[in-house]
Parts: sequence; C-alpha cells; structure tokens
Amino acid sequence: MFSTSSIIDNLNQEEGMEYKKLCRLLKISKKTDKDKLDIALIALEELEIINKNNENEYTKVKNSKHLVAKIRCSSKGYCFAVRDNTREDIYIKENLLNNAWNGDKVLVRIIKEGVRRRSPEGIVDCILERRNKILLAKVEIIKEKVYGIPIDDRILAKINLPKNDEKYQYNYDNKNIVEIEIDLFPIGQQEGVGHVIKELKLNNNEKLDPDFVLSKSNIKNIYKRQEIKCTTIDKQKRIDLTRNKAYMFKSWNSEESPILPLFQIEKNKDNTYKLWIHANSISERLDLRTKKNIEVFFDRFESFPLLDEWQSYLNGKIINDSNFKKGEPNEAISICIDLSIENEVINWSFHLTKVKCSLIVENKHLDALLSRKSNSRITSRILKPIKEYIEDLDKILEISKEFRSKELTDGRIEIPKPNNNIESLNELFVHNPVDYSKEYFEPLNNKDIQTYISPLLYKANSIWFKHSNAYGLNNASYISQELDYINVSEIIKNSELVDTDIELNDNGTLSFKQLIELCSDENKKRILHKQLFNVIKENDVKLITKESTINEYDKVISPWTLPSYDFINLMNQNNIYNMIIYGKRANKNSENIIDIMEKDSWQKVKWDIHSSAILKNMNMIFNQFIIDKINDYKNKVKHYRSNMISIKQVRKAEKLIGQTYSGLIMTVHSYGFFVEIPELYVEGLVHVSTLNNDWYEYRSRQNLLIGRKSKKSYKLGDIIDIKIIKVDILKYQIDLELV
Repeated sequence: MFSTSSIIDNLNQEEGMEYKKLCRLLKISKKTDKDKLDIALIALEELEIINKNNENEYTKVKNSKHLVAKIRCSSKGYCFAVRDNTREDIYIKENLLNNAWNGDKVLVRIIKEGVRRRSPEGIVDCILERRNKILLAKVEIIKEKVYGIPIDDRILAKINLPKNDEKYQYNYDNKNIVEIEIDLFPIGQQEGVGHVIKELKLNNNEKLDPDFVLSKSNIKNIYKRQEIKCTTIDKQKRIDLTRNKAYMFKSWNSEESPILPLFQIEKNKDNTYKLWIHANSISERLDLRTKKNIEVFFDRFESFPLLDEWQSYLNGKIINDSNFKKGEPNEAISICIDLSIENEVINWSFHLTKVKCSLIVENKHLDALLSRKSNSRITSRILKPIKEYIEDLDKILEISKEFRSKELTDGRIEIPKPNNNIESLNELFVHNPVDYSKEYFEPLNNKDIQTYISPLLYKANSIWFKHSNAYGLNNASYISQELDYINVSEIIKNSELVDTDIELNDNGTLSFKQLIELCSDENKKRILHKQLFNVIKENDVKLITKESTINEYDKVISPWTLPSYDFINLMNQNNIYNMIIYGKRANKNSENIIDIMEKDSWQKVKWDIHSSAILKNMNMIFNQFIIDKINDYKNKVKHYRSNMISIKQVRKAEKLIGQTYSGLIMTVHSYGFFVEIPELYVEGLVHVSTLNNDWYEYRSRQNLLIGRKSKKSYKLGDIIDIKIIKVDILKYQIDLELV
C-alpha cells in the first residue's frame, strides 16, 4: 500500500510526472486505490506541498515552508517534531498533532519561532508515513464499546475494535496483551479502527518474549522470506588463494549469524606484510539491477539475534551458498593491504578471489594465545592442535592492536559494553565488528575474539570510502562526529566521579581518554560510562556523493566487509563488485591500462570509470529514500535489542522478589534513584514515596536526595541495601525499597 511519503518521494521538483506513470511507480491498479490516491493528491495540492501544471503533471513545490520530521511524544503528553541531529526540535501542542502518533513521519509548519531557550512551535499539516501498522494493546470495555488501549503511553489514542474482540479483555493475572492491526487511522473526530490478530499471554511465558518485543519495536518476524533472483557467480576471473592459510575469528554461535570474513597474512622478503581480508561475495549472487528486487529488502534491512537464532535479512540459500565452511573453497571479494615493518598502510588493492577457511579461531584459542608466556617452549593443550597457525595468528593480533592504538592516539575513545550474566542474552552481548552507529570503540576483550577483528575491518571499510570517494562514487557511510558537544566539566561536576588531582593540558582542556583514566574506582567508572552512554549521540547512515562536503576523510566509514549483516554492507560491496567488473581501465584509443582498484590509481584516470547504464543502476540503490528507510529500520532494531535485554532482566528479577541485595546508586532524580544490583547487572527504582521517614529534597547539582529533618542523603555512587518488591513485565520496570 502506498503512503503520502511514497507519493512525494516519486515526484521531482523540475520534471512533471503524469498521473498514469505515478500509478505505475506506486503499483496502483485497483479503482479503490486510485480513488485514495486522488484524495491524497488533492489534499497535497491544498497544502501547497505539490503542484499540478497545465498538462496535468505533478511536481513537488520548490522552497516549501514544510519541514520533514518525526514525532516524538513523552508519556506526559509533550510532543516534538524531531529533525536531524543538527537542527532544533519543534514543539507540537496535542491539539495540533492532527492525529499523528509517536514515531510518525510528518510534514510540519512552524507557526511560532523559538525565543531564547524555548523551542519553536509548529503544526502537523501532513502525515507522510505511519510508523505503527500494528499496535500492542490492552483490550478494555468503555461505555459498552470495545477498545484497544496502546501499552505505549506515548501513543495518545484508543482503537475501536469489533464486538467479538471483547473476549480478549485484559486480565491482570494472564497479562494477555494483543496485537492489533490498524484498519483505519483516526481522521479528524473519527476514532481509529482495528482488529485483534494475535493474543500474547505473557505471565510466566518467556517463550513469547521475542514476539512481544518484536511487536513493541514494530518489526515483522519473518518466517518466510521472499526469494530474490540470484545470478551466476563468476568462478573464472579470480585470484586463487585456496592454498594460503585463511582464518575466521568467531564469537557468534547462533544459527544464521552473519558470515564473518577470512584473514590471511603474507610475509614479504623485506619483512613487510600483506594482510588479506576476504568478505563473502553476496553482492555477486544477488541481482540488484531492478527496483523490484531492491524492494524485497524494504521490510528487513538488517540481521539481528532472536536469542537462540538470528533473524537474517537474507534467505537461507544465499547464506548457505556464501558461507565460508572450513576446508571448502568459496568465492570472496577481498582487499589486500600492504603494510610496512611498523604496520603502516603503504598500499591497497581490491580483488575477486577464491579462498578456503583453514581454521575457525574461537575465544578459547584467543585466551590461550594471549595468556601464554613469550619465552615458554611448552605449547598448551588448546594451542597444540593449531601449532602451525600460531605465527600467523600472532601477527594478525599484533596488527589489530597497532591499528586500534593509532585510532586512540587520534582522539577516539573506548567504552566497555555493559556486563551481562543472563545466559539467554549472550548473543546480544557479543561484539559486532561492523557496528559504527556509536561514537566510541569497544575495548579489545580477551573473552570476545570479535573485538580483535574490529580494528581490521574498520581499516578496510575506511579504505573503501577513500578509494571510492576519490573516484566520485556514491557511498552509504557513517561519519564520526566531534565530541565537543559533550560538557566534560559538567560530567565531572555533577557526578563527582573523577579524582581531584586533575592536570589540564596546555590548552586548559581534558580529553575523554584522560577523563576515563582519571576515574580510578571501578564502581565510579561504571557510572561514568553510563553517563557517557546517555550523552554521546548515535550516528545515522549518510548518503555520500561527489557533491558532498567532507572535512576529515579519516572519520568516514563505508562498511562492505559483512554483507550478510545488513543492506549497507551489501550495497557498498555491490559498489566494489561493479567497479571491478565494469570499471573502465583505459580511455578510448589508449593502450595504457590502469589498475583502478589500486591505491592512488584515481590520480591517473581522466575519464568516467562507469557507463551511464551502470550509474543509473547505482543511483537506484544509492538514494536518500532508501537511506531514510534503512535508518528507520536500524532504529527499530536498536529498540528491539534494548527491549529484549530489559525484558529478560525483568524476568530474572521477577524470580527474586523479596530478596535483599547490596546495590550501587547509578542515577538520582527528583522522583527517586536507580540502583544497580551487581549480581544481576540490573537497575531498579527506589521511588521517593517509599522513603516515608522524611521529606526528601532533590539537589540536581550534587546528584542527591537529602532529608529535610534527618539530613540523610542518597547520592550517586552510594552503596545501599535494597529489596526487590515488584516488577512490571510490560514496562520493563523493577521496583525496589530500602532495607
């Protein structure tokens, strides 16, 4: 079904589009759908969002006063239209939302400019795209009518249900939440209409947790994935490296987890090295030359773990055909990085290769390699079977450490992942070596070997951006932001976490790395890390074109090395494949052939390396419409991961109601303070209303609550005794009280 957003996205500001062509692009053929399109077009004209010329062609209005944004509501009823990270949010009064819900993509018009520290105010004129096609709700009877009341209290609406859905009326003992499919969104004074499609009885039923969390995150659980046409892979024009030793470093254990790359190391006669990184060649196997095939991915842009297995965005046949199985040859798209004696990059080149996995290196191997004594002649029981590979593995780990050290020297920071001791969540806590949404690195961890391939893939992915950008090719990339928007002094002052003996540098400033190092106490360090988690912005995927202005090329990453993980890696890898196969290596009438896949080759190329047909196909993939959809899906997956961790933590706490623990105060608010239970690595709330022996005043500058009479205080970093008294599965909430 088309949306208002899809109508506008298909119109151009310069060239008009006929009605029939618009119907074809939107795949509209039924009369009922055409009637809906006619209504939408008239409304968009009235709002001066689109124009209709004398030839009955439609175009977007130039310099429209409307701004594209997403609605963000709070549980207290405050709503804002959120633009990108660099622009101010717009305050929307509830009566000016025009039935927009939390998460909806909208067109907003500013009706009152912001003054001083107040946000501008606006009105929602058009809902471009609804985020919630399915709602989780409680069924309630109100004035003899059946309604679904969304459990997300940021959605300010109730859904009218058919009479026969009253059988799903909410029962506290069963915690029977329902999934409601929206048949008609609210319009004007008319209520929204829907029907129940599934009931989830959550009480003491952990098997339903993934379904519940997926629905709450508005993600489809894909049981049957639509097939996409596969192409025949070229097995001839490849470098055969199957005789060379190749290694996979792997921590993921679940079925259908992303296929990790292989690594090879070659020592040259002058003691320099070649580091090969081989990514499974998925882009060669998929036909991405048609819009129809690309649209297959629109409801699944990323793979993610469902606890005991992964939900892959690719079908099983593609994964099986592409997988690097130990001892079996397979095709790859590879980068060869030439390194100096000091492990500095001196050259690179991209190739189609054929490789064979010699060894899957696991966490037990890593621990044995790093813990052995350098002068020991005895090989441990774990290392003895892989003795012939140890020299190669040592060198690869050495290069990884060198790459990371340089990144940290250049100003990047490391923050460890939160602790976990819930076994069912293990896969969610394994390091993802190509997650670039965060403005920090996860430290190299002897218990997670995938942290050690992260610096290597970071280098390979940053090299591809430099290479392709020099040729003017489009890319889907992450751009690292400066961290100067974070007030380090405020963190120090508010948290009182850092030791008082602080020495500033010559500029009178303190780096993040120094800040973390100055925090000596482990408990304080955990609180500091959490504060940084909360203030560091996340990166969206950006479309980089030859017109884009890039200030610092070293801070741009175009991931391609893990195409089975997400569509971003796939589309960038497809870019590499097209350049290898179709890129022009010489000008007309020239015998001077240039290896365009080698470092600095662009300086010798004075021609367009791609034909207009190839560029047209690439522009069909690399466009802002797809990038926006990818970012929206990634945001849903981020919420899914967070919610899955939360519900499992609450489930564990539910079994421990009444037990007493010694906990650490992590944050303090006017309504109470959150305490971490170290044994569970779970936070619960001690509400201020339970502190009934006094009236407590909140002092934000000191991060504490203090009793007016007793002067008893509860401060950030304090260790106190608490008891679990109640949990709420639906809100992922744990209530505590003092002992």
